[in-house]
Amino acid sequence: MKSLHLAAEADSDKLLPLVSAFHAEMGFDTDAEHQSNAIAPLLAGSPHGAAWLIGPRRAPVGYIVVTFGWSVEYGGLDAIVDEIYVRPAVRKRGMGFEALNGIAKALKEGGVRALHLEVDMADETAVRFYSRARFAPRDGYLLMSRVL
Repeated sequence: MKSLHLAAEADSDKLLPLVSAFHAEMGFDTDAEHQSNAIAPLLAGSPHGAAWLIGPRRAPVGYIVVTFGWSVEYGGLDAIVDEIYVRPAVRKRGMGFEALNGIAKALKEGGVRALHLEVDMADETAVRFYSRARFAPRDGYLLMSRVL
């Protein structure tokens, strides 16, 4: 896909401002050091996840981070869309949708059995967006977290 580029260490200066903007928009209590420390291993080739730039590599308009795990239920490797962000000024042009579908296709070809994500149930726009990209809630299941 032309508008999706695997991010590497050299892309840090393009990716980190996008991460900062997303975290500010979502109200996440993170600072630049936290964000850099969280992204750096992904840019260095960590097997636990990867980041892709959305849009032109020189001037990306967004990013998507996917992390990897293992699922007995799904029979192998699974992945989570940990973060996806497109700058507000260019939203609703299909770039996020194209990125999600491109990532899903590439992950499936790479042997990933399921792709998951978390969405605020009250955010109807986001729920519709993810539904259009063929994500569906699992009946009877609730994602729960324990911060360690």
